[in-house]
Amino acid sequence: MTTDIWSWVRDAHRQLAEAGHHRLADAVVELPELATEGRNDQLDALYPEALAAARSLDLPWVEVYLRHWRLQNLLNKRQQGEAVMPEAVDLLDFAHREGTAGCPQSVCVVQDFAICHARVDGPGYVTERLEVVGETLGRIEPGRACYDCLSREYSDALEDDGRAAEALDHLDTAAHRMRAAGQRVSLRFHQSRAGTLHLLGRYQEVLELLDTAEKAEQAQGHRLDERDRRWGALLRARALAALGRTEEALALLPDRAEAEQHADLRPTWTQTVELLVAAGAWENDAELGAALAGWVGYLDDAGAHRPCVDLLLAAGRLALARGARTVALTLAATGQRKLTRLRRTDGVAEEVAALRAAAEALPQPELPVPPDELAAYLAEAGVPVETGVDLLSVALDRYRGEQAGATGTTVQLATLLGGLGHARAAADLLWQRLEADPEDRELTGTLGEMLIGARDADGVRRLADRLAVTAPADAHWTRARWAVAESRWAEALEQCEAILALDDAVLNTRRLAARAATELGDHATAQRLHQELLERALPAGEVAEEESHRTVQEPDLWHLITAATANRDWAVVRSTGALLGIEFDEPEGPVDEEWQLVTVRATRTNGATADLPAVRTGPATARILPVLGEDLTLNHGDVVVFAPALLERPPAEDADEEERQHWRPAFELLTLLDPAGYTTYWIDGGWPGDEPWGTLRERLQEAGYAVWAYSGDQYRITDPADDDETLPGIYAALGVPPTASAAEADALLHRLTGHWPHPLAWATLAEAAGADVARHEEIVERYGL
Repeated sequence: MTTDIWSWVRDAHRQLAEAGHHRLADAVVELPELATEGRNDQLDALYPEALAAARSLDLPWVEVYLRHWRLQNLLNKRQQGEAVMPEAVDLLDFAHREGTAGCPQSVCVVQDFAICHARVDGPGYVTERLEVVGETLGRIEPGRACYDCLSREYSDALEDDGRAAEALDHLDTAAHRMRAAGQRVSLRFHQSRAGTLHLLGRYQEVLELLDTAEKAEQAQGHRLDERDRRWGALLRARALAALGRTEEALALLPDRAEAEQHADLRPTWTQTVELLVAAGAWENDAELGAALAGWVGYLDDAGAHRPCVDLLLAAGRLALARGARTVALTLAATGQRKLTRLRRTDGVAEEVAALRAAAEALPQPELPVPPDELAAYLAEAGVPVETGVDLLSVALDRYRGEQAGATGTTVQLATLLGGLGHARAAADLLWQRLEADPEDRELTGTLGEMLIGARDADGVRRLADRLAVTAPADAHWTRARWAVAESRWAEALEQCEAILALDDAVLNTRRLAARAATELGDHATAQRLHQELLERALPAGEVAEEESHRTVQEPDLWHLITAATANRDWAVVRSTGALLGIEFDEPEGPVDEEWQLVTVRATRTNGATADLPAVRTGPATARILPVLGEDLTLNHGDVVVFAPALLERPPAEDADEEERQHWRPAFELLTLLDPAGYTTYWIDGGWPGDEPWGTLRERLQEAGYAVWAYSGDQYRITDPADDDETLPGIYAALGVPPTASAAEADALLHRLTGHWPHPLAWATLAEAAGADVARHEEIVERYGL
């Protein structure tokens, strides 16, 4: 096999674009970067359409390529395991059929298959991984890019078998073969080798290798991407922590928020933090424990059984160091359950048993008050949450065999455990109590919350089916909340409507139903539900604080304004605005004022987000300012409705003046209200200077057009008088109003810019106008646009 994958990708992109399949052509180029950078939302938005297009065009090679990169994302960035095993197996079969075996990406599917087995149980599948990867390495040339990836995968399998020294020898041999074949050794290969050196305790060499590899990468003209920089920092931080250089490690360690966003960072991040905790450089607190427990639960749900056990053992060691007895026991119980999913348990089974034994050996706290007074004591005394969990566990043991008090204690313990990231263990505790006290609504409600938090679909269905017999409204509520958790908005609305048919007075159900209707774009239903809520709410002064949900809340009014705006019910917008103290310029009619500059966050067709400057024209409306491309369904002058919640908090009171001045409220786009009808064409060429450009903007605006510059000072174009020199350039979008034709726009640009020393090109506009396109193509060629 000698086909170069990236040469094939370039050819496939060109052929698809020439055939008019531009969306699929773009996906072929964009998908690998989205997959490896962990831009999961964008990938999820792009992939289904691209796969459907490849299948409809009968392009099996493209299908293999798309499915491979999605699996790379699921396996590496999202650390999925057994949850994606069926896809990994099916793709391996599909990629080796007669019509796809020649596809250069088919080789890489072997890596997907091996990684998936590593996620499920790396040591347990060592033999199979070495066999399948070794066979593939034996039949491909070292000059192929996939030789690099597969060599790393082979090394990973050796490491999982405890053979780190062999893994290092294998990597070094592979690197020698690749260089001899003229193939560049990737930075990720060097990062993998750094991981192997770390396993061997050669921490200083890790630092030296990373420095050398990154400098070589940049010397060859390759820019370090976000993933490269992130992993370089993390690998250095771990090595520095192992060397005891904690201050340097802390300076490089990515924030926990990055590990939350990128699941692939979590194992190495946890190893580093465990070293820092041991050195007294990182606080080992309940917040850290809750984060790790959440990651354990994620891996548990994904079927990444071996990584789950490895991570829970680290979390367990830290819990033991904190003296968190119940948390450590909970982690040990999860470990014992996960051991049943592993093929190979030697070593790890002993570690799980040792964790349990050490947790049981921790002293149990003495109850400071009788069990029936503990709940009040915990609320008043400000007891640390993990201590509270231990106290409640002791209290629950005292209640064994007793009915009174046990349910309340169980619910409180489960709630605290769930807050510490142990939703599944909390649910198990509540299930046990449910058999003894099946009618308690607080218990079933809390159980529903924990099951949803644990993403236990079977448990949710089981609970809802059980409640349907004795408490049908609660059953519908459980199903509605689960539907919301999975963004199944039509089902959520249906379940809420079933509750309202049983009890017309409930308010939270209306709130959830209105949210579902809004997500479905059914703003009329959302408005009706919010107005019904206002009619049925109790006066604020007539209920206790814990019953405040039965009164009108400020967000209720804002949601009503938003829905009424989408429905153009301006009377309701104005009357509800008055309840919020909003003063309008006019007493009636549509609200179209100028309030302030805001940001409207929209979603591009490829799933990426775009923050668009806009002028707020009312409580829930804004007019878009920039001229936009076809990757957005909006354009200049469009009036949109936005959701009322701020996406970002305002700067703190002690923030500097510049930060406060530059901050703009950001809102999420809800729907398009009034399209302005502008059409976008792109102009490109030499920068004429501030004064001529300002004049052009003024003349275009006077004629009803709009223009928005996208290039900055860094944009340079070729100087046709000297190919070795460059000129400042301008790349901008021209918005043509619906009242003007393309021919009129073409003529106007000629009139306004024809005297400039360096001409602009607008080939697409010229083509739409039926004008001479050759002139613009010549400008593009001459100036290297």
